[in-house]
Amino acid sequence: MSIKILVVDDHHVVRRGLVFFLRTQTDIEIVGEAANGKEAITQAKLVNPDLILMDLVMPEMDGIEATRIIKKEKPEIKIMMLTSFSDQDHVIPALEAGASGYQLKDIEPDDLVISINRIMGGENQLHPKATSHLLANLSNNRNQKKNSLEELTNRELDVLKEIAKGKSNKEIASSLFITEKTVKTHVSNLLAKLELTDRTQAALYAVKNKLVD
Repeated sequence: MSIKILVVDDHHVVRRGLVFFLRTQTDIEIVGEAANGKEAITQAKLVNPDLILMDLVMPEMDGIEATRIIKKEKPEIKIMMLTSFSDQDHVIPALEAGASGYQLKDIEPDDLVISINRIMGGENQLHPKATSHLLANLSNNRNQKKNSLEELTNRELDVLKEIAKGKSNKEIASSLFITEKTVKTHVSNLLAKLELTDRTQAALYAVKNKLVD
């Protein structure tokens, strides 16, 4: 089954270049294009993509606000930010808005396809530069909500660490020798206890509290 993708970028040449390349992939179907955040929201409702490649800085509405609205209305849609900005002032708000990935436009085409497939498999994908800025910021705030960890069971902690490594539920189940259904239950419980909304925020929380290297 093909991955249905909506491409959002205000630069026509960039957008068309992405569409041209992605259409060469046998397992990817381009279902729409948009030039700004408002158009992205409209298109997301019309074409119901599996994943959106979202530019960050655009006229009328930026990618972060569009991501926030789309994830609220259609949480099942995956969103990967594809931008030129790697600083924490852009990375963190994008992930908090619900993006599952954050890549820079200098990414190699083949690596972009790999990231798309990994996100669709339940992983989180961050460009190394974005990760570097993110970790620097998180290290300055590592004590935030630290006491909340005491509410988690040992198994929930194990699952949280695996999430931070970018593993899918299936991979976590295999690693911890439990069923995928049990993993889903642990994920739901730990998100509720930590007052987090999704796996991306859980991964950020784990890194922030130094549960993983």
